[in-house]
Amino acid sequence: MRVIAYARVSTEEQGLSGAGMEAQRAAIVAECERRGWALVESFEDVGAGKNLKRPGVQAALEALSRGEASALVVAKLDRLSRSMLDFAGVMASAQKQSWALVALDCAVDTTTPAGEAMAHVLATFAQFERRLIGQRTREALAIKRAEGVRLGRPSAVSPKLAERIRAERAGGATLRQIADRLNQESVPTPRGGSEWRPSSLERVLARGT
Repeated sequence: MRVIAYARVSTEEQGLSGAGMEAQRAAIVAECERRGWALVESFEDVGAGKNLKRPGVQAALEALSRGEASALVVAKLDRLSRSMLDFAGVMASAQKQSWALVALDCAVDTTTPAGEAMAHVLATFAQFERRLIGQRTREALAIKRAEGVRLGRPSAVSPKLAERIRAERAGGATLRQIADRLNQESVPTPRGGSEWRPSSLERVLARGT
């Protein structure tokens, strides 16, 4: 099997035994020799592992997507990323593009049934983490709404225009009539749309600004 290796160190880890680049390379090469895999290319990064926005890992993933190898091998899973959500994303890409993921330190090895099961367990925890984040975000937004905090983008309607719209509405004009007048006068819409619509005016009136 043709495989691609990936290794990463943070700046402070470069000289540490067991965490350095050389140690990772040696572990990957030894595993490839043990299993008869052909190591076709290696990619490396120096920097934090909080996400996948690193040139080395992006190049490795692109090479795999082009079918240049059948597996990605890392010495430690956190060398790929410390984010479980990123791990789940890599797993999804691997399944979609039909390549395997092997992390030597935690039994993640989608070339074997047991290793694939372990990978799915970790992906499940990542999904759990994602849902917790979503729940916490919704709860925080609900608290802010209850406190009267206005959420979303600020209105792009000037106070003077908003006052005009309220005055015309209070004077008995329909939303359609107000919209037609604004369009005839070529008054810019809040978000750069082609024309004013009753729904746009409803939002302006709802904001009270």
